[in-house]
Amino acid sequence: MANLVGGKINENKLLEKIETPSLKPEKIANPELKVELAPNRVEKIKEIPRPREKTSEGNIVVTSQALTAQKQRAAAIDTILAEGLSEIFLHMKPEEQKIFQKKGEETVNKINELLNQTKVKINKIVSLIRKWLSLIKGINKFFLEQEVKIKADKIIRLKDR
Repeated sequence: MANLVGGKINENKLLEKIETPSLKPEKIANPELKVELAPNRVEKIKEIPRPREKTSEGNIVVTSQALTAQKQRAAAIDTILAEGLSEIFLHMKPEEQKIFQKKGEETVNKINELLNQTKVKINKIVSLIRKWLSLIKGINKFFLEQEVKIKADKIIRLKDR
């Protein structure tokens, strides 16, 4: 107990007593932790700070990796929604195409937000797709329901991945 100084262990003396075998640098499994090792000496593990920013309310802004994942998922949702509709889209008037495209982008963003939640509400996803597809003039009711079901199933599979 001679190493106690003011109720604390003197780290330098304790580290001198610990003998470590020659340490070889190895790949670190977790890239967020950096281990600095010197021969015959144990060093403390230092955590590399992540790039985060706080908003004025104190909320943490999502990192760039999460943003790219969200953009990739949004692109996947967009391709799912656009499947099989290219011919219908080309037969629309230019004004209708702009409205249809704008509503489609809004739908993709809303669905992407819904997929971020822990509990996915498929009824909301189905209603968003149904509202968007109902913009097509003269669409068959049964075709609409079938397309909504197929697209919603594919989008839910994205969440499961």
